[in-house]
Amino acid sequence: FLEGMYLKYNEKAAEKGVYVIGSCGFDSIPADMGVLYTRDKLKGTLTAVESFLNVKSGPEGACIHDGTWKSAVYGLADQDNLKKLRKKIGYAPVPVVGAKLKRRGFVFYSQEFKQYAIPFMGSDVSVVKRSQRYLHTQLQETPVQYGAYVNIGGLSSVVKLMIAGILFLLLVKFSFGRKLLTKYPEFFSAGRFTKKGPTQKQMDETSFTMTFFGEGYSEGQNPANGKPNVKICTQVKGPEPGYVATPIAMVQAALALLEDTAYLPKQGGVYSPGAAFSKTKLIERLNSRGVEFSVISQPEV
Repeated sequence: FLEGMYLKYNEKAAEKGVYVIGSCGFDSIPADMGVLYTRDKLKGTLTAVESFLNVKSGPEGACIHDGTWKSAVYGLADQDNLKKLRKKIGYAPVPVVGAKLKRRGFVFYSQEFKQYAIPFMGSDVSVVKRSQRYLHTQLQETPVQYGAYVNIGGLSSVVKLMIAGILFLLLVKFSFGRKLLTKYPEFFSAGRFTKKGPTQKQMDETSFTMTFFGEGYSEGQNPANGKPNVKICTQVKGPEPGYVATPIAMVQAALALLEDTAYLPKQGGVYSPGAAFSKTKLIERLNSRGVEFSVISQPEV
């Protein structure tokens, strides 16, 4: 959908001076603006970032409305079309600056959090990549490599997730399987997705933390030579992601669009949040509304 909008409307929007900005909720403002925040806080050149998402819930647990579940079902079923779309757009490759960021496995043990983690299945990585491509080609900024992960807990969580994941991937390939998945979301997601969505109490007791581990090169050092020699750790934290943090992010993005017009890209178009808002006061606005960006540590390696 996001990249289809770009293909369909980018030129028209540019002609008419209209700004169309997708993914302005929990997907993908914390990730996209978090990478830019990390870049701005590092003394030197940031070349790679990994983020780890933690969602904490109260005694009643957390659940999500089945609309998100349907998006996952149809999104995975539609994967081949995304490849065709990207071919049509004809993206210029984003150059790799500094040491190449290694991709982690499908399940791995995170030393930083002492629990297992998996790649984040949302659109964050491709949204960040679009922002970095724009900032590099249009503003000659150093592109940042990015990997997104989510912490899932201990070994029992890994086993449950693998069984559910294999079943999901098998069913999503066939129209009958997709019908089953969308008709019985509660059964196939072990209660994580429901037709009713979360209760107010569940939302009140849920929060998220996204931790960013960045690495790069100190001022005056050429990223083309040698290993990264500076690190930084930053964090974005906020209330329940889907129904509390998302509207906060959307409203603050809309205000930035209305009030920070001098800092927007020079011409209209279809943009990702990082491309549209990198020079605006969006991060300050979010900070004052409970979606907080902070530096955790800046140790020299």
